[in-house]
Amino acid sequence: MVDFRISEEIKEVVSALDKFIDVEVEPLREKFKKELEDERYLYDENGVYVKEIQEAMKQIRVKSADAGFYNMFGDPRLGGNGDEYGPVSVAVIFEGISKKYGVDLFTTEIFPRGLFSGGLTPVLLGMNKEVMEEVLPEISSGETVLCFGLSEPDAGSDVWNMRTKAEKDGEHWVINGTKQWITNAHYAKYMMTFAITDQALVDQRKGGISCFLVPIDGKTCTATSTIQLLGHLGSATAIVSLENARVHERYLIGDLHQGFGKALHGVDIGRVVMASQCVGVAKWALKIAVNYANERKTFGTTIGNHQAIQMMLAECALDIYAGKNMLLNCAWKLEHQSELPIKEISMIKAFCTEMSQRVVDKCMQIHGGMGLTNELKLEKAWRWARVTRVPDGTTEIQKRTIARRLLQGDMDL
Repeated sequence: MVDFRISEEIKEVVSALDKFIDVEVEPLREKFKKELEDERYLYDENGVYVKEIQEAMKQIRVKSADAGFYNMFGDPRLGGNGDEYGPVSVAVIFEGISKKYGVDLFTTEIFPRGLFSGGLTPVLLGMNKEVMEEVLPEISSGETVLCFGLSEPDAGSDVWNMRTKAEKDGEHWVINGTKQWITNAHYAKYMMTFAITDQALVDQRKGGISCFLVPIDGKTCTATSTIQLLGHLGSATAIVSLENARVHERYLIGDLHQGFGKALHGVDIGRVVMASQCVGVAKWALKIAVNYANERKTFGTTIGNHQAIQMMLAECALDIYAGKNMLLNCAWKLEHQSELPIKEISMIKAFCTEMSQRVVDKCMQIHGGMGLTNELKLEKAWRWARVTRVPDGTTEIQKRTIARRLLQGDMDL
């Protein structure tokens, strides 16, 4: 029997998170109100967060780690508490934060950006013990962030089209290539870098890709430019250039030629996080729309009495309810079943990201002209929701996975 009731322990965690945000995050949000509300002050001329914002984000990470939040979902073999808080906890907590704060820069720093690609990511389990002792303390403390270097200009969903190569030179590997769509690249100390080490195996799609922990030194490994998305003046996403980047063989992560498996290890929890945020942001937007519908008057009555508005509100609620229950069901399966629910993971990624944008769009429409202004932050949420439909596998890729599972006999619905 599936039990979706929230445990008292998780309720206490959510309450503690709210207090942490009130004490540690809200003062920073007030201090940097101008930067957070006007991107002309948030980014520098290169589209990178200004130094003061970077320091504030680091401060939140470090204090979150001290408070026990930053690593609570990290792999226990790396020093995290992921054995205590499973996928259902992840879903509840991330939805709760997004429901209360919407799309917010500072609250995203409480936990690593991308649980499977940042912080105490499972990818790091394959590290050499010596390297692990060297880098884990600064990663777990929030002092240092990582970035995940898999995607390239011609290798997104089709990772086998990768062009970055690593060639052996004594005890070192020399890496050359370009990585694109790399979150945190401007702010990370290390990039988990995937490169071809055996072209013949890649051509057969049987391996040949290895993973390395590469320092972003600004010389041989450099975040060269910011990728601006949907009208924003900057972003956390960048292009990274590797030119004869030399790393010692001890910085190999996992087995040689078998790094592609590392690229997928933990991606399931990453999709739970994204789906949870989408459900939360949709709830945040609907609350704003309902309040407005009960206040705004046209033709002698509040707009909530107009059938057109009622239909949009109802459609939003239907979408959110479906998305939330789909999410919880998938998280429960991840937590309690031995077999990975591949179909369901793709379903929540596809449905919840699409759902979130539909809901936010309707909520903007309910507000009329006010919905288009920056003041309500609905347009910011709309742009955020539109972005979520692409990373970690596009909606179309997810649908392909779902169909393949059905054709293979996975008819559990």
